[in-house]
Amino acid sequence: MRLTRVYVEAALLPGSLVELPADTAAHLVKVLRARSGDEVILFNGSGLEFNGTIDVMRGSRVSVAVGDSRLVDRESPLRVTLMQCVPRGDRMDFVVQKATELGVARIVPVLSQRSVVRLDKAQAESKSVHWRAVSVSACEQCGRNRLPTIEPAQPLLNYLGESAPPKGPRLVFEPDSALHASAQAGGVAPTTSALDAEIAIGPEGGFAPDELEAFRVAGFSQVGLGPRVLRTETAAIAALVWLQARFGDL
Repeated sequence: MRLTRVYVEAALLPGSLVELPADTAAHLVKVLRARSGDEVILFNGSGLEFNGTIDVMRGSRVSVAVGDSRLVDRESPLRVTLMQCVPRGDRMDFVVQKATELGVARIVPVLSQRSVVRLDKAQAESKSVHWRAVSVSACEQCGRNRLPTIEPAQPLLNYLGESAPPKGPRLVFEPDSALHASAQAGGVAPTTSALDAEIAIGPEGGFAPDELEAFRVAGFSQVGLGPRVLRTETAAIAALVWLQARFGDL
């Protein structure tokens, strides 16, 4: 039986007791019907997993006894930064969830000229907290013991003007590109050593011409994902799967 994995944003010391966050505790009690003595796995983003045993349950408050730790590395050798134009509705939640499951190291939400979504500073901060929670839940499910970094949403051109290029390919995916991604990466051999990569996925209406020029100046190569126009959330997942299959651990 697979044990429930629980993220705890606190130091975990073998032999100590840790109280679980309220929403996590409520899920264990009300949904999973956990009881005192049940075993769980704890992690805090350090790369370690800890054995845990539910010790005290008082209403929706749950304390867990922390057991032995072990280093379990499920991170991809490919360190991917996903620059994603924020789509409308809950599609960004989907992108964050699936990108986390696919091993992305960093997510940079951006707002472009044709983005439908507009966020002020307070909204951007609130969204960042929400997307981090989505990522935590995905890590609990998929077994990752390190959380991807999620940047606050920011204007696309601001990010391009300030970011340093990674030690690897920098690709902007554009439906009108005549160059397929596999052709662009043909000169990069698969490797078992760590490689950095950065990919950019546009909004529902695609990137504007001057934005594509800014990508070119920043060192991005423009590539496509085949003859069909993909939705922005589909393009993000397709690009990540292709990268992980070509250079990562799929």
